[in-house]
Amino acid sequence: MSWNEPGSNKKDPWGGRDPQQTPPDLDELMRSMQERLGKIFSGGGSSGSKFPSSAPGGWLLLLAVPLLVWGLTGVYIVDEGNRGVVTRFGKYVETTQPGPHWHIPSPVESVINVNVEQQRFIEVGYRSGGRQQSLGPVPKEALMLTQDENIVDIRLAVQYQIKDARNYLFKLLDPDATLKQVTESAERGIIGKSTMDFVLTEGRSGIAEEIKSEIQQILDQYQAGIRVTTVNFVDAQPPEEVQSAFEDAIKAREDEQRLKNEAEAYANEVVPKARGAAARLIQESEAYKLKLIAKAQGEAGRFKQLLAEFEKAPDVTRERLYLDSMESVLEKSNTMLVDVKGGNNVLYLPMDKVRKNLIPAVTESARETERELSSPQQNALEPLSDVANTAAARAANLRGRESRTQ
Repeated sequence: MSWNEPGSNKKDPWGGRDPQQTPPDLDELMRSMQERLGKIFSGGGSSGSKFPSSAPGGWLLLLAVPLLVWGLTGVYIVDEGNRGVVTRFGKYVETTQPGPHWHIPSPVESVINVNVEQQRFIEVGYRSGGRQQSLGPVPKEALMLTQDENIVDIRLAVQYQIKDARNYLFKLLDPDATLKQVTESAERGIIGKSTMDFVLTEGRSGIAEEIKSEIQQILDQYQAGIRVTTVNFVDAQPPEEVQSAFEDAIKAREDEQRLKNEAEAYANEVVPKARGAAARLIQESEAYKLKLIAKAQGEAGRFKQLLAEFEKAPDVTRERLYLDSMESVLEKSNTMLVDVKGGNNVLYLPMDKVRKNLIPAVTESARETERELSSPQQNALEPLSDVANTAAARAANLRGRESRTQ
């Protein structure tokens, strides 16, 4: 009776287990197979032959053993960071995650392990790497035409990861070659919209990001299963024929930047000082204004008081003002004008020289000096007294004239 016929209670012919029970482990299954094989090949047959020609179960067991071994070859493990792509007769079936899995053994199904975390890269415009020395530039890929019709030599390194193992394996015939062609196309388009000066100086980082975005957009349209992580400018320079001129231009630009920085530093130093000086002048002007206002107010108050006194005694106040004014004018003067009696001429006396001549000379003998200078001193004092009297008379005459004119 077959194991799956009615009445067999659906028992497994290999172990006699109920299908509802837990399946046996591999060790138990191998022990069971060894026991059955031992019984078969130990003379279990009626004729004592080692080959059980009359036992159908023995032949089934002989067929089952290679099938079991063949089935065990379908066990595989996907490492961390990898993806297992299962194909059946070359056609995609599924993508498995890291861990142990089983597939129908070869030649029916096969598994391709794809590392999706590995950083891969391609070189555009140059070749290097591995055991070989640097192979230098590749002009066909490196030379680009800019917007201002100049030629630049650009070398790029593109790093990428596989984000979809199925698309990476089956959507493109050669993903790396496709990525290189897409990179070169995006690079030429973006460089062609930029000037040479911008590409070789401050535009590098921005151009690299723009190229990366353009590459990713095209790859997504192709369903390439690739994620571009970085685009690096390995080198960017003009052709050798104009290298010296470009270096001079770079040096001039550096000098310009240096002078600009020096000017900014000088401005940062001078401007605060100028602002401080301006603030000080403003404060001094305010103080001077307040001083003048206070002085004017004081003069105005004094004038009001003089006006009140002038209204009471005009002559006395006028004379007093005149004398005060003359005193303030002539107090520092070394010149004296004397009105000579009986004449219209005015005598000019340089008082500073007169004072110097009046200083007595110092001699060896004080007595001789006193005796010699006694008579000249008396003679000199008389003219001085006359000068003083004449000056007083002159002042009186002037006051009389002013009073008569009023």
